[in-house]
Amino acid sequence: MLDIGYALANRFPDPPQTDYRRADVRTLRHDLFCGDVHLADTRSDREVSTAWGWVPVLDFAWALCDIVEHLDRDPAGSRASRPQRAELDFTESSDRLLFERRFGWVDIDAEWLPTTEPPLSFPHSELRREARDFLHDLVADLIDLHEDLADNPALWTLQARFPRLP
Repeated sequence: MLDIGYALANRFPDPPQTDYRRADVRTLRHDLFCGDVHLADTRSDREVSTAWGWVPVLDFAWALCDIVEHLDRDPAGSRASRPQRAELDFTESSDRLLFERRFGWVDIDAEWLPTTEPPLSFPHSELRREARDFLHDLVADLIDLHEDLADNPALWTLQARFPRLP
């Protein structure tokens, strides 16, 4: 089972003058809500996580949802034998998360892990559902911290683009 989580860092607080209602997409994705993220396989008790404290957490959730959709572009879907690849790069470093889908399963590997460490592997449908749940839970948490964020049209568009799945 996949668990996606985050922790906001105190080291990089959002600027106190931030107008969350009017923050543009670039600001939301790259300048606010820094911390760390993890993807964990709860069955095998293994995870891929950052420990840098500066990862823009909302950008991570947004990019993860984009990547999951990108991995689903092959018309053969879960029957596709040709690997479909995507990567998530972290803007402040050269490290990347690598995603490879084949036959409905997605392997997730991190460049900063030892090469002897096998990738995490999840069904694409589970990754899609959990990524969207993570996004919506994160947005709800951020709105609890900053009520004005609930009035930001960029977040409305984001949540409409990636609705929760049953």
